[in-house]
Amino acid sequence: MNFSLTDEQNDLLNSLSNTIKIYDDNYWLDCDNASRYPIEFVDTMAKGGWLGIAMPTNYGGSNLGVTEASLMMMSIAEKGGMTAASSIHMNIFGPSSIVKFASKSQKTNWLPSIINGQTKMCFAVTEPDTGLDTTRLKTKAVKNKDHYIINGRKIWTSTAQITNRIMIIARTSERNKKMPTEGLSLFYTDFNRENIEARIISKMGRAAVDTNELFIDNLKVPAGDLIGEEGKGFSYLIHSLNPERILVAAEAYGIAKNALERAVKYANERIVFDRKIGQNQSIQHPLAESWAKLEALKLLILKAANLYDNNLPCGVESNAAKYLAAEYGMEICKQAIATHGGMGYAKEYHVERLFREMMIPYLAPVSQQLVLSYIAEKALGLPKSY
Repeated sequence: MNFSLTDEQNDLLNSLSNTIKIYDDNYWLDCDNASRYPIEFVDTMAKGGWLGIAMPTNYGGSNLGVTEASLMMMSIAEKGGMTAASSIHMNIFGPSSIVKFASKSQKTNWLPSIINGQTKMCFAVTEPDTGLDTTRLKTKAVKNKDHYIINGRKIWTSTAQITNRIMIIARTSERNKKMPTEGLSLFYTDFNRENIEARIISKMGRAAVDTNELFIDNLKVPAGDLIGEEGKGFSYLIHSLNPERILVAAEAYGIAKNALERAVKYANERIVFDRKIGQNQSIQHPLAESWAKLEALKLLILKAANLYDNNLPCGVESNAAKYLAAEYGMEICKQAIATHGGMGYAKEYHVERLFREMMIPYLAPVSQQLVLSYIAEKALGLPKSY
């Protein structure tokens, strides 16, 4: 068993580091303070071909795995936090349903512009009154000859302010209590602002990447924008859950590593009572524990990614990686602030920003409690609790 990265993976990370090194702490702090989308960074990533890291080569991608995508997102989050990661997250994870279930002509028409960055897409799943119970969503798509008309509301949809395409799941037939996952359909269509109002949600962190509530009023969607079969959208959505959890875990890992590195640097520089604070065990031990947790977390993330890339069951590992990434990430970011003392509360030291951003992988895309329920059922064989 070899735990080392391959030469190709190391080359990928070195190339990525050279690509994004121009985006320093001040850049990310400015984006956060000004609530400004990091368009320069996104354009750089698109021009370098990074947005297509896991997409097929015949559409302009690199055809690498979730393992390589995870390594990339770890490095990006370590450099620019959740602002950097979220600005391209949808391009990395979002098209997976298109790759797997769309027709050849749809892939040809849609994927190249996603990969080269010309298309900005958002993903609309969650609704105000349904939360994680996706089968009860109320947004409806009614077919009328060669098109559908969609009406409803979505919430927690990121990048809707700058997007020009939307992937949306809607109910195309009434909910069947015996088969509640049937009757949901997945569409990828134009974000028509005459029929979609996107209201920004003011939130705790990651102000640079907008989050929105959508009000959809008679959105006309060509029948050709339906992905796969009508009524099978939930199964298509499920297909993308594991890679998203893996990528979110990778992003949380990167943020936590960023926070730990800042804490260690400060502990080595700050002098109190004629000695570096890093000489005190009360400072050393929590940081050492943080390092150990990150090492273990990285192994679990890469194990989950490797299982996925080899078409092996990975639901438990993917969810466990997301859970530990969120738990460890929150602890490590909190400890980084504590290590800085009062300066940890100052924006110029960045750790307070990382702490705020870490709340995102803690809360999304699935709650910590639901993950534990899933693991209890699938890994331990306990009765289903939800």
